[in-house]
Amino acid sequence: MAMHFDLVDLRLMVHIADANSMTRGAELSFISLPAASTRIKNLEESIGTKLLYRTSQGVTLTPPGQAFVTHARMVLGQIEHLRGDMQEYVRGIKGHVRVFANTTSLGEFLPPVLRHFLRRHPDVNIDLRERLSHDIVRAVTEGQTDIGIVAGLVRTENLETLPYRRDRLVLVVPRGHALDGEMQIDFADTLELDYVGLHESSAIHAFLRQASDQLHRPIKLRIQVGNFETACRMIEAGVGVGVLPESAASRHAHSMDIAIVPLSDSWSVRDMQICMRSMDALPSFAQELVQLLVADAQGQLQLDSAPEKEATSA
Repeated sequence: MAMHFDLVDLRLMVHIADANSMTRGAELSFISLPAASTRIKNLEESIGTKLLYRTSQGVTLTPPGQAFVTHARMVLGQIEHLRGDMQEYVRGIKGHVRVFANTTSLGEFLPPVLRHFLRRHPDVNIDLRERLSHDIVRAVTEGQTDIGIVAGLVRTENLETLPYRRDRLVLVVPRGHALDGEMQIDFADTLELDYVGLHESSAIHAFLRQASDQLHRPIKLRIQVGNFETACRMIEAGVGVGVLPESAASRHAHSMDIAIVPLSDSWSVRDMQICMRSMDALPSFAQELVQLLVADAQGQLQLDSAPEKEATSA
């Protein structure tokens, strides 16, 4: 049986799935409810199976409907990528790479490599976003991003992966704190303390929230800040303790009165991976970015010197 799909049907099914509602899906697709119902009916007849369960509470996806929406998201994502690339060509930009990364790699490892890459490729743009590792895997699988950097135990069976770095989360406390000098501590034993945390939009915040939820205990957040340096300064000032990447904590410990206490939890040590659907399918400049990331992690990349800061007057 011949199957014919158009973009309106794909977007309509995605909107219905997101809203769990035919009415809301039609509104998001800017078509009438009768037109949406007719489109879904014709689509189901073309495929030969039901895509939606219809109840008085709304609609949900059947197993074929779930498969359809998964592929629809991939197709629509690729079309958006195509549209963006064509617009970039019109503006004189020759390439576009999408990278989703976890908090640690984004804050600690990527900036000098991306600066080096962009200097070598002035005609390439990078769309860099911070996400949780399992969200990154889904985004790569569905074609929402080209390259992902993930940490910890995430399922990447359907993706091509390369080892990247090892990331360790540690407890950071003010120098002289009661825990200063401890050999290690369980995360659960820190939850009575006041915490300095990153903003809720950060992946590391969501990761720690998941860890505390599994213990059925909340994190006592006294303040939330935007980056590792500010977190360390708040910890140094005695506002609270924090869980941060060891690389960031060690760097700031050279200039701040903070101490590092290893966490004994197995999840605190996480192997990081670079993932993509297919290395060979990436544009040549995106393949080069992956190669630069690997070379940098292995200490084989001579990075450009950082630009000197201009002097400013008060």
